[in-house]
Amino acid sequence: MLAVAEHVGIGSPGLWIGFSVLVLALLALDLGVLNRKAHMPGLGEAARWTAFWVGLAAAFNVFVYLKFGSVKATEFATGYVVEEALSIDNLFVFLVLFRSLAVPAAYQHRVLFWGILGALITRGIFIFVGSALLDRFHWMIFVFGGFLVITGIKLLFADEAEPHPERNIIARSFRRIFPMTADYHGGNFFVHEDGRRKATPLLLAVVAAEATDVLFATDSIPAVFAISRDPFIVYTSNIFAILGLRSLFFLLSGIMDRFHYLKYGLAAVLIFVGAKMLMSETAWEVPIVWSLVIIVGLLAAAIVASLLRPHRSADAE
Repeated sequence: MLAVAEHVGIGSPGLWIGFSVLVLALLALDLGVLNRKAHMPGLGEAARWTAFWVGLAAAFNVFVYLKFGSVKATEFATGYVVEEALSIDNLFVFLVLFRSLAVPAAYQHRVLFWGILGALITRGIFIFVGSALLDRFHWMIFVFGGFLVITGIKLLFADEAEPHPERNIIARSFRRIFPMTADYHGGNFFVHEDGRRKATPLLLAVVAAEATDVLFATDSIPAVFAISRDPFIVYTSNIFAILGLRSLFFLLSGIMDRFHYLKYGLAAVLIFVGAKMLMSETAWEVPIVWSLVIIVGLLAAAIVASLLRPHRSADAE
């Protein structure tokens, strides 16, 4: 049976408010001070920011450990690893999106910032709805588990066709509703042109990025619920993974194609966490510590396999 601690949320109103204020302060510092001037982050800058966000998540995990114990800390660490791993697939789609819309390199950071800000809201809604469903309809845990297993199997056998996020229904609807300029106008989302207020392609890029994140959230949120039923743990692990998404994008954008076996590792993770959900109330329930070990092992194996057997295109490059 699930441990009672997994059903009890640790997030008091004060803790939720404090975490929200921290996140908003970090975002304000990021866009308003440190990255006020549009630019393309270099490899060194991206590495430093990635280290900062990972270190911040680790510090928060220490706080969770000291205040709520090892079980909650392990849940947070496992949820963070799962979200960070699944976000790498999201990064590849962002890369395709920027290429297809020809987003200037200097403004890609701006697109990711506003897309992530929207993700904070949408993922919060997803998590609270998912938590309410699990509390009210306990059998939903098996629905979520089955969904993850099926999603993992589909990812395992999916073809390598390049996605087209700029063609999704939300992006297409946006083009129909809002008059748009043909060219970018710096970092502006709207400009006055021909006597009308028009949206720029930069705003379309933000909308497409947000729509893409919503689609990915349908996989990632249930995956973390397989790790923890605590909304605060699920939300904070999601948010810390999202906050580091931009710097990780610029750090890995040049080498993402080299991790060609990562897809199979992610598929295995989704199948595993889905099976963990399905077995959550049986004698075969997987302890949270072993979940962390297995998930890290699957991802590490996929990364090592990619490095040992490079893709042909990577070799040619």
